[in-house]
Order: sequence, then structure tokens, then C-alpha cells
Amino acid sequence: MDRDRGRLRASLRTAPLLWGTAVAVPLGFLAVFFAWPVAALVVRGFVADGVLDLTGFTEVLSSPRTWRLVGLTLTQAVLGTACSVLLGLPLAYLLYRRSFLGRGLVRGLVTVPFVLPAVVVGVAFRTLFAPGGTLGFLGLEESLAGIVVALVFFNVSVVVRTVGGLWERLDPRTEQAAASLGAGPARVFRTVTLPALAPAIASAASVVFLFCATAFGVVLVLGGVRYGTIETEIWTRTTQFLDLRSASVLSILQLVVISGALVVSARARRRREAALRLVSARGSARRLSWRSPQDVTVALVGAAIVVGLMVLPMAGLVARSLREPDGSWGIGNYVALGTTGERNALVVTVWEATATSLRTALAATVLSLVVGGLVALVVSRRPRSVGARRAVGTLDGLFMLPLGVSAVTVGFGFLITLDQPVLGVDLRTSGLLVPVAQAVVAIPLVVRTVLPVLRAIDPRLREVAAVLGSGPGRVLRTVDLPIALRSVGLATGFAFAVSLGEFGATSFLARPDGATLPVVIYRLIGRPGAENYGMALAASVVLAVLTATVMMMAERLRDERGGGEF
Repeated sequence: MDRDRGRLRASLRTAPLLWGTAVAVPLGFLAVFFAWPVAALVVRGFVADGVLDLTGFTEVLSSPRTWRLVGLTLTQAVLGTACSVLLGLPLAYLLYRRSFLGRGLVRGLVTVPFVLPAVVVGVAFRTLFAPGGTLGFLGLEESLAGIVVALVFFNVSVVVRTVGGLWERLDPRTEQAAASLGAGPARVFRTVTLPALAPAIASAASVVFLFCATAFGVVLVLGGVRYGTIETEIWTRTTQFLDLRSASVLSILQLVVISGALVVSARARRRREAALRLVSARGSARRLSWRSPQDVTVALVGAAIVVGLMVLPMAGLVARSLREPDGSWGIGNYVALGTTGERNALVVTVWEATATSLRTALAATVLSLVVGGLVALVVSRRPRSVGARRAVGTLDGLFMLPLGVSAVTVGFGFLITLDQPVLGVDLRTSGLLVPVAQAVVAIPLVVRTVLPVLRAIDPRLREVAAVLGSGPGRVLRTVDLPIALRSVGLATGFAFAVSLGEFGATSFLARPDGATLPVVIYRLIGRPGAENYGMALAASVVLAVLTATVMMMAERLRDERGGGEF
């Protein structure tokens, strides 16, 4: 017994150094590559000739255009969130409450849109809504409705996964008891199921609102000159007018809105995690019955959502990419990917940009896994003291900030702060600047994917391992890592796919000879010529196939016991 106590005390003496390192590394990364660039951009916008100048607030906040952009941003976020929840609930029921042949494949298919590059989605819906397109008769080109539809395409999978993860664990006997007392299906859902799902619905809605409010690529491609948001306005002010002061005011305005959404999201997430701990860990899905009117209705609605919202835009993109500039069918657009486009629109070929994207995404994935994994490891602990619990909660909130800050702001901040070597390395010439920026964007997704699995580990397992003589490193290796490994696989897929399609910060940082695939696609769209547009369509298909393949492989590694938030 004395020997066991001695081993435990020795383990506890080693732990502070290891945990201190685990906290210091991600905090240092956040400080250098997020807080510093964003703060520098904001400060530079309000300082003129070394003197504080607040006239920018008056100019921007008194402009009717600013409040029109704020209104459009909030409108698209509210509409996108509401529609995503309404369409996501029947899909969550179908994919997590019922079992049928091919369910895993459909789950993966529903997940893919969430990580598709915004430029690809914008091009797909632009082709769909354009005159002569499949849905051109609806008149949704350069419209708010078209933008909302594209945002729902992106975010419905967040609702499906977040709500479905809780729904499949609800005890069906409660619903059965209500039905036996005479309640119809609608009343059972309204009075029994919906209150139980409320924490997950609130969590999903808050995250979707965050993503819709900060959407950039979709709005840039689909909005045209009529519709813009705070996000696109920041990009316009910085890239086209070099108006840092106005862009800084808009960034602060956006931060205020997003900070509120982050607070609501954190509270909703805690309620969801508490609800998950109270329900059974065993799935309760039963076989889909074609004799049940309820099951048939949900199946038909789910099929309509998947086909109409998810398959149709991508199928239209593929079909349009096979149309030659002369109107005939063929693979000429794909053959042209080995060139620099009509009138040398590009500096590199699309295939060279693809190779650059893959290398960059791989480096960003490694960075985000290391930093995000450390954050998830620290935040997953349950300290006994109130102060330590608050510190853990603060750390968790800090690393969610990149989700709510414009990627454009981060990218431009990199340019004005990292113009000098960091730790002896010139990031601009080393090729690390773009992977670092992409990692900043991917880290919150890694944390949210791995953290729930680590929090589900019984702390007594670690205590037993420590009593038996295992040091902190061995405890992590033998207890935490095996359990979290499957969620790490899914986190890897998310990080790689998101990095592969990141456009906001990369559009600032990528050199012409080192352009990534999303940047090349956007450049092709903006160049005149049918051949360039055809190449943009073909390149979009290539990028969509890459990200879809990565996510379908990662989905096979998802943790069936709960997985991450997304």
C-alpha cells in the first residue's frame, strides 16, 4: 500500500511539468498566430501617425451601408440556421433512429457538404441557378434566397450529427409509454422527444448561426454586387481599397456579434454534454419499416432533402464541367487543367495547384492535430478547484475564437505582423505561412471532435493506472490514446478537408506560383473566356472529389460511442 501511494505521489510530482507544457504550447501558438495578427490589424486601423484616432467609428457606424450589411449578415444567419434545423431534424431521425441498408454510406454523404470548399459550393450553386441552369427558372441567381440555400447545404450536416448523436441514445420506452396513453406521433414528438432533444438542437443552432454569420466564399461567389456581408466587406475594404481603419471597425463589429454567439454556443454545448451523460450509451435504432406511415414519410422527406439539396447541385456541377466551350460533351475542360488557361490566366496549372494544396493541407493537418489535441487533452480534465475549472473553461473558449473571426482578418493580419522572422524562420519565404493560417482555422474543429470522447473517459481509469505505477505519459498512452484514437481519425479528416478548401486567409497569403486549388478556381472564375470558366468547373469537381474522398474515409473511423460535436 505504501509503495502504491509513493508511485501515485511521484506521478503527481511529474504531472505539473507535463500539463504546463500542454497548456503553454497551444497558448503560445494562439498568441503568435491569432491574437497578435488580429490585434495588430485592429490597432493599425485606429492609429494614425502614432496617435489614437477614433473617427473611423463615426464614419463606419454612421453609414447606412454598414447597417444594411449588418442586417443582411444577421438575416442570412437566422434564415440559414432555421432552415438547417428544420431540414436536419428529419434526417437525424432517419439516420440515427432507424437502421437500413446503406445507412453508413448516407451518413458519410450527408457529412461531406460541411467540409466542401466554399468556392466549390459557390460555383455549384451558381451553375445551378444561372439562366439555362437546372433551376435557372427560379430566379435565384445573386439573391438572398440562393445564398441561404447554399448555407443550408453546408450546415444541415451539423444539425444531423449533433442532434442525431443524442437522439440515438434516448430511451424509446418513454415515447412508447406516451403512445400507449393515447398520444399521437405528433404529440409524442412535441411533448416527449423535442424537450429531450432541446440541448442538442440549441447547440447545433448556435454553431450553425456562427458559420452562417461568418460565411465568406459562398457569399462572395453567389452574392454578386447586390448582396454582401460584414465578412465580404472586410475583404473588399482591405484588398481593393486598403482601408484598414474601416475594415478594423467592421472586424470589431463582427467580433461583438460572434462573441455573443460563442457564449450561447458554449452554454448550449455544456447542456448537450450533460444530456448525453444522462442517457444510455447504447443505440436504440430499430429497422426502418415500410409498413409504417411515419417511417415512409420520414424516408421520403429524407430522400428528397438528400437528393434535392445535396446531390442535385453537385451532379449539376459535374454535368456542366463535361460541356465543352462549343456546347458539345467531352472531357476538354479536364484536359485543359494541365495548361495555364486561356490567355495564360494562371501562373501555374491546376494540377500543380492541386499538388500544392495537398502538401499545404498535410502540413496544416499535422499542426492542427498537435495543437488541437493538446487543447482537447487539457480541457477534457475535471479539476476539483473552482479556479482550475474556470481556467479550463477559459482555455476552451479562447480556442473557439478562430471560428468567429474573419479568416480574411487573420490572413491580412499575418501580412502586417509576420513580415519579420519568427524564431529565426521567415515564414513568408519558407512556405509555412499558408499552412499555419489554415491550421488556425482547423484547430477548433479538431478540439470539438476529440474533446467529447476524452471527456467520456472515466477518470478512475487514470487513477488506477497511476496507482499501478504508470507515469503521466504512460497513462495518456495506455488510457486516453486508445479510446480517443477513432475520434482522432475523424478529426484528421476534418482538418485535412477544411485546410484543403480554405480560401479566406489563403487568398491573401498564397503567392501566384504557390496558389492553392481554391485560389486558382476563384481566379479562373474572374477571368474572361469560356475556356477559363470550363476549367473552373472541372477544377471544382476535382477539389470536391478530393474532400469527399477524405471525409468518406474519415467517416469510417468515427467513434460510434459518440464522436465529436460535428
